[in-house]
Amino acid sequence: MKSLISIFLIFLLASCTTAGRFGAGVDITFDPRTIGMQIDDTIMQKNLNARLALAEKKYFLTIQSEVIDGRIFLSGKVDNPEEKIKITKMAWETKGARSVKNAISIKGQSNFKSTAKDILITSQLRTSLILNKKTKSRNYTLETIDKNVYIFGISMSEDEKKEVIREANQIYDVKKVIPSIYLISELSRNKL
Repeated sequence: MKSLISIFLIFLLASCTTAGRFGAGVDITFDPRTIGMQIDDTIMQKNLNARLALAEKKYFLTIQSEVIDGRIFLSGKVDNPEEKIKITKMAWETKGARSVKNAISIKGQSNFKSTAKDILITSQLRTSLILNKKTKSRNYTLETIDKNVYIFGISMSEDEKKEVIREANQIYDVKKVIPSIYLISELSRNKL
């Protein structure tokens, strides 16, 4: 009975993570980018998503993309390594792409237990960031694959960036933290 309750709690918590939200990403109310930057990034993201859906309809549901200042972050699951390469190539071909981070995993390389553990790690990190007054949790997309935590987002300061990485490293059973956190001062339009 305890294991059944644990499984239920894991899936309940998963619905609170960005992986469980459709159209997840940086919340506009906390987004430090200009409206123009947000529009440019949204157009890039919609363009990539449309091209992915045209290539394979299943990608519409299985692949998530996030764009910040022309930097593309991909996550989701595909059937084989060739699909992962194909999607990465399509992301790089997106007009305005400055970089591509690929956190797409291959189906069949993980089991129920490892997937549940990944969901738990993501949920714990999301909760830690929400409760931490030094971070704006809504500015980050989190993805955990095989106990490796991928963090993509915008930080208001170097201290906030360090705090987010510190929180991720404190979670039990995390193998590696792979941050793609950009300071607001690093965004391209702020360097004019």
